Amino acid sequence: MTALSGTTIIETAERVCGEWTARLLADFGAEVIKVERPGGSPTRCFGPPLANGASAVFAYANTGKKSVVLDLETPEGRAALERLLARADALIDDHTPAWCARRALGPEDLTARFPRLVHCHITPFGQDAPADMARAFPINIAAAGGWAWHTPSESDDRDPPLMGASPFMPDFDTGYDAALATAASLFHQRRTGEGQAIDLSEVAVQLSRADVVLGRVLAGDDEPSHSRRRYDMGGPGRVFACADGHVHLIMTTARHWRGLLGLMGDPAWGQEFPEDWLEFHCTPDRVATFREHFRSWVADKPRDVITHEAHRRGVMLAPVNLAPDLFANPQYRHRGFFQALEGIDTPAAPYRMTASPARLTRPAPEPGADDREIAA
Repeated sequence: MTALSGTTIIETAERVCGEWTARLLADFGAEVIKVERPGGSPTRCFGPPLANGASAVFAYANTGKKSVVLDLETPEGRAALERLLARADALIDDHTPAWCARRALGPEDLTARFPRLVHCHITPFGQDAPADMARAFPINIAAAGGWAWHTPSESDDRDPPLMGASPFMPDFDTGYDAALATAASLFHQRRTGEGQAIDLSEVAVQLSRADVVLGRVLAGDDEPSHSRRRYDMGGPGRVFACADGHVHLIMTTARHWRGLLGLMGDPAWGQEFPEDWLEFHCTPDRVATFREHFRSWVADKPRDVITHEAHRRGVMLAPVNLAPDLFANPQYRHRGFFQALEGIDTPAAPYRMTASPARLTRPAPEPGADDREIAA
């Protein structure tokens, strides 16, 4: 059995954050019934497209779910949803409080009608935010949460902030926290029979990710300031071009420095640096000098060969992978991370559980694919 076998979750979400939350719970074996408007969820139109024309974003965030089409603008649609909630263990929603209130799906309404139900409400700033802060795009969330100010890494204060690694990164971050809170609430529900409302703020999730920086400041390893470099790891590391792609280097200790010198064949210029320069003498001039020498050395080196040798020497030099590199990665293949769903390699769970393994059971559904089954 999977961890959440026998658990039924209704998902009325129409954004990536709510859909990803429910996808994570489906990976644990929960029956997730996705309630879609006539015509399907808006995320079905998000790019990029797969070979069959379907949205890759939708396919990724909705594997393992069932789909039922209900028009919640009609009494019949709302009555059908009411019947689903009456037998469900949890609800995942990511609409505005006003949208939920008009459909009697607000926290107070649900608690009164379904005291055993766990219901997770995902909003940009929380349920008690002013009405004009009730809607936001992922780029707004990244900006309001502070992360956009620090991207790209080592930005000049005069440069405009960028989105970051993905246009949906704040959604995925939010989904992890929402799934964790929902799973914990389901555990409480099983022990006590009580449901509860979860009020999750997307911007607060972004703020919570700043703990890595706050920890360095509190430990005295960094000084608080408005610099955009506060989130950087420090040291001379960055992305460097090599013969067949790029590599990313992080180097912060004397051990890293000794390993890298060995990787490079102990060049004469390396003797000009104190052995502990990364920890106590990491000046801008030394950083610039190191980068100039390393950039020249790595330019004609094959990416995978030097990164494998670097790992053997304890140097944190990693290949900058493209999507095809990840699919071909022998370690991911060894772990069975990609699972075939209708002929498409699909990313599965990054963890293994011996007693209740996570499995991908079905691809993202077509709109209303399970109407007949759910009605029965």
